[in-house]
Amino acid sequence: MNKITNNRWVVMGVSGAGKSEIGARLAAALGVRFLEGDSFHTPQNVAKMSAGIPLDDGDRAGWLQALSNEIGAARERGEGLVLSCSSLKRRYRDLLRSGDPGLRFAHLHGERTLLEQRMRTRPGHYMPASLLDSQLRDLEPLQADEASLQLDLAQAPQQLVDAILRSLE
Repeated sequence: MNKITNNRWVVMGVSGAGKSEIGARLAAALGVRFLEGDSFHTPQNVAKMSAGIPLDDGDRAGWLQALSNEIGAARERGEGLVLSCSSLKRRYRDLLRSGDPGLRFAHLHGERTLLEQRMRTRPGHYMPASLLDSQLRDLEPLQADEASLQLDLAQAPQQLVDAILRSLE
């Protein structure tokens, strides 16, 4: 594996930011596996969010640990990986990094109005737009010591992927 395809990335941001689309595109561009973080939520977490109830740290603990385990397994195998995961708080990112200290984060951020519009127009997703404010409230900015990029989600998907790829050059 070369340096570029051996990286492990988390595409992060609040709901509606485009994590899944950008993550899948990035994984395809790198030729590595993509993991949809939402698919690791327990049925109880999905039911809670579907009912418009925000998850708390306890709800997220097992989910984040499962994702960290996936990251760690990819690292052990020397494989690249792209994961979509909100990663809202520093301690959540620290837990994910426990699977790979070199884990990188691409934070998709943007205007609340655009995020809400995206949430209201996506078909079949369990996360209601009513939870957007709780996610924005919980979001802690990336710190200088975190390997990361901040990207404007208003850009076209391919522009966002290209910006992440350029960061690896």
